[in-house]
Amino acid sequence: MKSRNSPGAGANGDPAPGADGGTKPKRPIRNVVLAAVLGIALVAGAFLVSLAQVWNNQTAKTEISAAPESPTQTATAKPSPTKKPAPKPLKPPAPAKLPMNILLIGSDHRRGDPALPSGLPNQRADVLMLVHLSGDGKQAYGISLMRDLWVSIPGYGEAKINASLEQGGIPLAVRTVESLFGQKIHHAVMMDFEGFRGITEALGGVDVNNPQAFTSTHDTRQHFPAGVNRLKGQRALEFVRERYAFTDGDYRRVANQQLFLRSTLAKLLSARTLANPVTLYKLVNTASKYITVDKGLNAAGLASLAYSLRNVRMQDAVFFTLPTAGTGFSTDGQSIVLQDPSAVAAVGAALGRDRLGQYAATLGK
Repeated sequence: MKSRNSPGAGANGDPAPGADGGTKPKRPIRNVVLAAVLGIALVAGAFLVSLAQVWNNQTAKTEISAAPESPTQTATAKPSPTKKPAPKPLKPPAPAKLPMNILLIGSDHRRGDPALPSGLPNQRADVLMLVHLSGDGKQAYGISLMRDLWVSIPGYGEAKINASLEQGGIPLAVRTVESLFGQKIHHAVMMDFEGFRGITEALGGVDVNNPQAFTSTHDTRQHFPAGVNRLKGQRALEFVRERYAFTDGDYRRVANQQLFLRSTLAKLLSARTLANPVTLYKLVNTASKYITVDKGLNAAGLASLAYSLRNVRMQDAVFFTLPTAGTGFSTDGQSIVLQDPSAVAAVGAALGRDRLGQYAATLGK
């Protein structure tokens, strides 16, 4: 007879685990692992919900006729206090409908500037870029529009394209670009100077390979040597705004904007940024305070769009400037950029057929 303290007995005389030759699963360890995984999933879910709330609450929203609002997430019924529903795994959002055109607007508005008599902000479009996302979700194109491009603004007659923002806000800027190309714009995003500074600082700066040394004529007169420059805050703002330091003026400025945007998007969508919750929260919290979007780009719409672009490599994105017919003067003496009607028609057709890559190739892009 075995004693109570024999190797084959437990402390209370019961058979010790495994004494009969079997091996029982270590349930406490398994349960700890499952609890840890579940906890991580719940924390991640709560974090994403928090980001969505920040975006929805802080971004300014506007109506644009060409951008229907994305369906909002419907609230689920409250669980019964006696029956707790099992946690569900996070599912990817439904993909956005592609191809898609998005108008990016950089406003020259500064906080504290008085409003116009119309009640609209005193602002013009310092940056205008039409982004086209291909139907297969694998390619992105950016078409820069010269801010002094002479166009027909619906309801206002001929003027520089950047005046559309001043005369009718984002909706009129959207209608003007739609009228130019004869194509629908699905979404619009606008940011002012302060937002631009804030985003670059939240990202910790963006590295841009500057092809031509220059000194800014704006504000703090920053100098930018040729080669890689780390740009953030005021320095980044002066880099993308400068045109008077170049013999080709606004053309060089637009090219610099394209360089900067490519580098910014690549860093923004990098695994290092997306996997860092501190950086991600700081970025969303900062950007949302200074961004105006159409109502379709709520958090659900933005998540859907981001998921649709999961296969896009920003380093492969193609940027080009809408070809023009050079510069000239309007009948009232304004210095303007003249349209190249054949180029406008070709780009419009390429957008409509989702063949912008073929058109860009004719430009050597």
